[in-house]
Amino acid sequence: MQTPSNAPVTDTCPTLRREGDSVLILDQTRLPHEEAFVRLATLADAALAIRSMQVRGAPLIGATAAYGVALALASDASDAALADADACLRTTRPTAVNLHWALDRMGRKLASVAPADRREAAWGEADAIRREDADANAAIGQHGLALLNALAAEPGRPVHVLTHCNAGWLATCGHGTALAPVYAARAAGLPVHVWVSETRPRNQGLLTAWELRRDGIPHTLIADNAAAWLMAEGRVDCVIVGADRIAANGDTANKVGTCLKALAARAHALPFYVAAPLSTVDRSCPNGRAIPIEARDGDEIRRIGGLDDNGRPAFVHIAPPDSPVCNPAFDVTPAALIDGIVTPVGVCAAHDIGRLAGSLSGDSP
Repeated sequence: MQTPSNAPVTDTCPTLRREGDSVLILDQTRLPHEEAFVRLATLADAALAIRSMQVRGAPLIGATAAYGVALALASDASDAALADADACLRTTRPTAVNLHWALDRMGRKLASVAPADRREAAWGEADAIRREDADANAAIGQHGLALLNALAAEPGRPVHVLTHCNAGWLATCGHGTALAPVYAARAAGLPVHVWVSETRPRNQGLLTAWELRRDGIPHTLIADNAAAWLMAEGRVDCVIVGADRIAANGDTANKVGTCLKALAARAHALPFYVAAPLSTVDRSCPNGRAIPIEARDGDEIRRIGGLDDNGRPAFVHIAPPDSPVCNPAFDVTPAALIDGIVTPVGVCAAHDIGRLAGSLSGDSP
């Protein structure tokens, strides 16, 4: 079962690390008010962590799923146990394609390994997925930095980046996707300021603000609906967001509200970029209409959580409990609204992303 831990994460991945035959994760459902860690010891623990959003962000979800397979094989490494673990984890979050990518990769790796050797092979492959994501984050940061450098108008003036949801190190195994260029800019001495969209109803923007505040990066939290006004006032230079699934034609699913940012950016002639590893590209999905959109519990909209005046966690009902609710977790931004997709191998036109992913995988597009 999951057990809380107050031990600091000192591994190169601050959100997830292996400790012997268990995995330690930063519990993001407690942020930004409490920094706490949870130990995952079983397949059920890993599945709950993904489903309940203790871990968030497509790359981190994928890595956690890979470790979930390793946890599942600790006591039984048979073909049946491997299939059961895959089936259990695959249903936890339907939209984030990195989950399915990681499970497919684990399945391919372990299918040809004898059951007696599968346990260690599973841990090794999960470790590799984590390391490769960190490398991909670093490369995305450098390619995104070139875009930010091109937007630097005058010495000393910061580049103003608007983002939506959380796509920093909290959502990955490295420096993040959408925030990787921001961290690269700081390292390069380029002044940057981040407009942080709150991202209701789960308020993942608060996690971005927490992360940037912790790392000393200038930022300002805004209401979701303030973004277009800021653009009209000339206070935004570009928009960079992450992705949960990119279709073969470049249509991109990300946290609900992303498409509104893209529409506003286009109206104000501002560049809109998506940053993602190539594992987020689903070449079997022809376009955005084929991307499954997760429908979440209506109480995420009917209630809002935070701390009360005494500093205690509390939920406040902002709508009657029987109010009808539509709560899609994601929306789809058409490729035509995306000025470029920042990948570990460079910035790609959205409509070319399927071809790029195919060429690098050795498959025909």
